[in-house]
Amino acid sequence: MPTTRNKTGAKWLIVIGYKYDSFYVLGPNATEEINITAEIVNWLPKGLSNLLPPDVQPNLNKLGLAGHSRGGKVAFALSLQKPSTTSVHISALIGIDPVDGMDKGKQTRPPVLTYIPNSFHLDNTAVLVIGSGLGEQRNLLIPPCAQCGVNHEDFYKECCEPAYYFVAKDYGHLDMLDDDTKGIRGILSYCVCKNGECREPMRRFVGGIVVAFLKAYLEGDERDLLSVRDGHEMLPLELQKVEFKV
Repeated sequence: MPTTRNKTGAKWLIVIGYKYDSFYVLGPNATEEINITAEIVNWLPKGLSNLLPPDVQPNLNKLGLAGHSRGGKVAFALSLQKPSTTSVHISALIGIDPVDGMDKGKQTRPPVLTYIPNSFHLDNTAVLVIGSGLGEQRNLLIPPCAQCGVNHEDFYKECCEPAYYFVAKDYGHLDMLDDDTKGIRGILSYCVCKNGECREPMRRFVGGIVVAFLKAYLEGDERDLLSVRDGHEMLPLELQKVEFKV
């Protein structure tokens, strides 16, 4: 997510994402996903400008990287240079309910978590970790989607400062998705994980806190982030945990 500025001084945020459809084939190995993400990041300096209007120049000194669930693991792995390397510094890293496998000792290759506090050395990259309070609970007989030992709490423990950590109470691992999710995967999104009663509050919170975090660490405006952190902001849901390292 690089920022841009045109000749009038207006600032834009460009979001670049990709959909990876081989998840169920690859199973416990995320190496290819990490490498593809690295290719996209490395393409930005030479390729992004060609797709933008002539008066818009990307500022790759302000680059954010975000991912949900397994995608959160991929974002952390790339930022930690495992196994790929990138030529662009990542200024802001966001893990939305990141998961590093099925359970402790059953991490998706390459493992990211080391279980050593403050072991993620990210070259001063700012980190936001968002967790779901229900993600570590079973849904009937189905194992948790964000098992303790490989979930958001473990990722945050290994982050160095600056890092922010918010856990949404009474919401599940997939509650930041749209209400209407089509196809078999959309149906499964309501079945495989423990869910809250309504997705909209979680979706609003995730969107809001991500924007507040990016404003703080890409634009230098910390007001909204600090307001949420310090409990001064009216939120659409109740937070189970708020921690930070600054």
